[in-house]
Amino acid sequence: MGQVLSLPFRLLNTTLTFYRGFFHYWCGAGRHQPYQKEGSFAPLKETEQDDAATKEFKQHARIHLFSLASNYYLYHKPHYRKSSYKIDLVDNLRNVAVPGTGVPLSLFAWNRWVGLGYLFCVYPKICGIAALHAWWKSRGQTSLHQEYATRLLAPDDWFSYWRLNCNVVGLHALLHDMPDDYDMENKWTFLQEGVARGVPVSPFLSSPAIVVKHRNEEGGMGIFFYKNALEGGDWIIQERIQNSNWVSNHLPPNAPLSTFRVITCSRASIGSGEMSPEQVVALSCVFRAGRAGAATDHDSILFDVDVQTGKIRGGTTNAHWYRLGLSALWSCPWRSSHSYESHPDGEIPVAGSIVPNITEMLRLVEESHYKMCPRVPFAGWDVVLSADPALPVCLLEVNLSCNFFRGSFDKKVYLDFIDDSFADLQNRRLEADRKH
Repeated sequence: MGQVLSLPFRLLNTTLTFYRGFFHYWCGAGRHQPYQKEGSFAPLKETEQDDAATKEFKQHARIHLFSLASNYYLYHKPHYRKSSYKIDLVDNLRNVAVPGTGVPLSLFAWNRWVGLGYLFCVYPKICGIAALHAWWKSRGQTSLHQEYATRLLAPDDWFSYWRLNCNVVGLHALLHDMPDDYDMENKWTFLQEGVARGVPVSPFLSSPAIVVKHRNEEGGMGIFFYKNALEGGDWIIQERIQNSNWVSNHLPPNAPLSTFRVITCSRASIGSGEMSPEQVVALSCVFRAGRAGAATDHDSILFDVDVQTGKIRGGTTNAHWYRLGLSALWSCPWRSSHSYESHPDGEIPVAGSIVPNITEMLRLVEESHYKMCPRVPFAGWDVVLSADPALPVCLLEVNLSCNFFRGSFDKKVYLDFIDDSFADLQNRRLEADRKH
């Protein structure tokens, strides 16, 4: 009975920790003092009595709260690919909704005060509903308080990790005066520099332009001209790349080119010391198995890949985060798990297979990160295993504000990296503030 009575107080204490932590980093001591990796926010300081799991939770929570608060520091400041962080936020959230709501999150990003209202009033309620949902789905086997604390203070869903990565990159680009490394997110710059730096990027044609005609249209209709980016145009002209036999064997016959998303992080982005290839590490790998009839592998089953062995684990999707409109209120699932063992379009076995030459693939992206953008904290690589024997592995593009696509990773390595990054970036911010 006492545990039941204490539950509301534990939930209230967790909620107050969220509010106090946010204000600590937004407008209190955390705004004017260096970011402390040990925890400058008292309720989340580690103690000798804490076990490893508790220490990791507190570290994650401090990082999450600092990240949320720093969004408002970045809000009106320039972004490496947009005029401001706000515009990049709005553009990226216009087709994303909290599952089951149908409301695009971009509505809360247009105005910082509306965003704060969402963060203070709506976000804790969503976390509470999510905790209740998990408790109900498990038939009371999960801890209601622990699930609520995780969702509110140390969220481990793909969306929260994505926004955390974007926040680190946004701060880094701004406080390092937008180094040229960030130009690599431009698809044309990426291909040009890849060729120049000896990175195996997807081939492109050197024809000045191409003409595309419909076979039955006449009278000047159905004809389109595309000027090559090589000649100052807007279009990158390439031959279509085909999946390798190994990839094709794990897909339905009419599936699109299906890539591997590999995330790397670079400690060369921290501080201003000497750079070396050993500072770049591959964190995760996901096989994006395209759906039948899809144009690209953005419509796919996301199969997690063990970066140590290359073994494919269970597959999942994040499509429920992209359900907009009223229909999402009653038809959108709240959660998804890595429950796919086979590709659903034909029940083709996928889980349990071993990705060929996984070590070489990971070494390629680590070397490419070092060669092309070592000063960028994170890079998400689209890796192709192709049917071309002359180019069996190549890189389509790189995404610098990247997400893990539900892939697993070493959480300790990841959190330590962000901890060190925030400490360095906060020092730079304070130094910049003193100069101005």
